[in-house]
Amino acid sequence: MARIAHALFVLTALAACTPPDENAAAAKPPLAAAIAGHWREPANVARDIWRHPEQTLTFFQVTPGQTVIEIVPGGGWYTEILAPLLREHGQYIAAVIDPDNTVKPDSKHYYGRQLKALKIKLARLPKIYGRPEVRRFDEALPVFGKPGSADTVLTFRNVHNWREKGSSEAMFSGFFQVLKPGGILGVVEHRANPDTANGGSAGYTTQSQVIAWAEQAGFVLEAASEINANPADTKDHAGGVGSLPPNFNQGDKNRDKYAAIGESDRMTLRFRKPAADQVER
Repeated sequence: MARIAHALFVLTALAACTPPDENAAAAKPPLAAAIAGHWREPANVARDIWRHPEQTLTFFQVTPGQTVIEIVPGGGWYTEILAPLLREHGQYIAAVIDPDNTVKPDSKHYYGRQLKALKIKLARLPKIYGRPEVRRFDEALPVFGKPGSADTVLTFRNVHNWREKGSSEAMFSGFFQVLKPGGILGVVEHRANPDTANGGSAGYTTQSQVIAWAEQAGFVLEAASEINANPADTKDHAGGVGSLPPNFNQGDKNRDKYAAIGESDRMTLRFRKPAADQVER
């Protein structure tokens, strides 16, 4: 009896020494656990209130067993969530603009630095991120992988750049080609007012324009969400959407005003590539 009592004492003591946050993390669903990960940069975590990663990725129906391509992940805000989520049972692919094949040659150094920083980020924590693939694409003739090889394609706050460069049609066509029949395209983008001329301006794009490009490529709009909406965004800022956080491209000028508005008003759209039998009809 004394031995049993001692063993119970040891087990109780060990349990008491286990940090409560580790127990909580283990109990979380995979997506929630990835979002709660200690590896995420504090500045990125602080933006969760504007980017709503759990609601957004749930809306896009992302699951741990999928092959997911994120288009132009930039500094890797969503990479910190997606790569760990997909590490064991799926595959995370970061599709980045090839610095040697850009629509604007003067952007070569910018995309080169971005690519280098992303690779360093992923290499720093191999046990967390696993072995994600960084895949380069030609911005003018984008190919994102073998046709029909991805379950999901995601793009966050990138469409306005393609609109300004005239490459939107090629990009959406590339998304359609790489997705499996029935696959999902998830788009989050700065939303211009519906009556904005030329489909957008100042870093914003109209929702109707995004839908038109997707449907032209062959996608069907399955659902739209207001998860990332911000009614306080007046969209008439001196420096365009970049005036707002996190960029604050106007420096200290009206900074308190822009901080009070918060991040931009954004559309959140889920498109689906029709299943093979639907295409044939």
